[in-house]
Amino acid sequence: MVSKITKGIKVVVKVHYAGQSLQLNDLFNFFNYEISIENKSSNTVQLLRRHWLIKDSLNNDVIVEGEGVVGKTPVLNSEEIFEYTSGCSIMGYTGSMQGYFTFLDLNTSEIFHVKIPLFNMNIPKIFN
Repeated sequence: MVSKITKGIKVVVKVHYAGQSLQLNDLFNFFNYEISIENKSSNTVQLLRRHWLIKDSLNNDVIVEGEGVVGKTPVLNSEEIFEYTSGCSIMGYTGSMQGYFTFLDLNTSEIFHVKIPLFNMNIPKIFN
């Protein structure tokens, strides 16, 4: 589990290995990640976008950008928490993800980025 607070928004990430799959002669490793976003500021904010940098041990870098998360653009009042689960696949046995969320402060109309801390994706049996 990793966490980071940016501008009063706390992001906590937990990652879980979800298995392997062979697709078109390439082996992919799948990971699920749980994200918790807590508004520790006194203002109301809305999550607008996400930006991810996904890396793997075979030097494949993928950037994923888009509106909201899991089809939602949640509004968080002070002390509210939004949680979601998503996933990704990588080639190779290890990888990492990091990025940022773009938020709108509904009190001030400021748009700002909230850092998603770097987290590693490792196959458990490889490193035990």
